[in-house]
Amino acid sequence: MQTFLRMVLMVSIVFLMTGDGPCFAAEEQEKKILVAFFSWVSDTHIIAEQIHKTIGGDLFEIKTATPYTTDYNALVNQAQLEQRDNARPLLAERVSDMDSYDTIFLGYPNWFETLPMVLFTFLESYDFSGKTIIPFCTHEGSGLGRSVSDIEKLCPQSTVREGLAIRGGKVKSAEDDVTAWLRGLGMIR
Repeated sequence: MQTFLRMVLMVSIVFLMTGDGPCFAAEEQEKKILVAFFSWVSDTHIIAEQIHKTIGGDLFEIKTATPYTTDYNALVNQAQLEQRDNARPLLAERVSDMDSYDTIFLGYPNWFETLPMVLFTFLESYDFSGKTIIPFCTHEGSGLGRSVSDIEKLCPQSTVREGLAIRGGKVKSAEDDVTAWLRGLGMIR
């Protein structure tokens, strides 16, 4: 009987040391999440805050070195010019340790069917290989447009998950939509 108990004890120790035992199944390393967003008005910021409040992680606001104008018509002209010229506006700040994040929620307003050009700068500034990018945007009728395919082109070595598009006028009442989307992604139960 003692030999049998010793054998069971030794097998248990091997399982514990190798991580193959049942004790380690529940201790899977938690993935580090970044909620990065660019917001001209508060709409995208509000959605980013809702995501952050629900799943945690770190929050990072993407800002241009030279802030965009607050005048809508002037902004439209500037955004169209940037898109036409394939511009890369300079970033005001960088994420200090992008390598430590596994999952990046990426938020932005949809400008002319895609990302604002500052998001192109952001995505080209880091190596997203092996990371998961989950886009979310605010819009006034164009949904995600071609922004997801543009993200996939900019970050071909990453996994781009299903995005969320929230109409600007519904941002303040979108919490249930955000929660349902996160649940559908398996980010919450």
